[in-house]
Amino acid sequence: MESGQENPRLREDMQLKLVEGGPVDYAYRTDKPVEFVTVANEASGVLGYIWASDEDDAAGWVERPAVLVEASNSGSYWLRKLREAKARSLTPSQALAELAEDRPGGRIGAIVPGSRSRADTVIALEEKAREGWQPPAPSTTARRGRS
Repeated sequence: MESGQENPRLREDMQLKLVEGGPVDYAYRTDKPVEFVTVANEASGVLGYIWASDEDDAAGWVERPAVLVEASNSGSYWLRKLREAKARSLTPSQALAELAEDRPGGRIGAIVPGSRSRADTVIALEEKAREGWQPPAPSTTARRGRS
């Protein structure tokens, strides 16, 4: 701005401040054992896992890296459903049981019947999600002119 006037917005306090009234949510992490269910669709197979821990009032989504795009889209749906359950004061395990009845299907996937299980930690569940997946190999560019 070359008019000689100072823009007052450049003097605004830009600190982020926590405000009341945001969406209610379960805690995102726990180091306690978790219950989980498997979410899958016909096109990609297992997309990820919805997990819950009543002890820490925690619940969340673990996606499979092998199907990252579809898993992320599916995870958005299931995380929104978890938030709705928390807003209705359901415990994480109650939310998990309710979600097991939800059958959106298609690319979002559905909870695999009978898949409810336990894992020692969310980290163990994340390791399960990565099983069989390898990161893409770095590209190797052939050097020209050298032998």
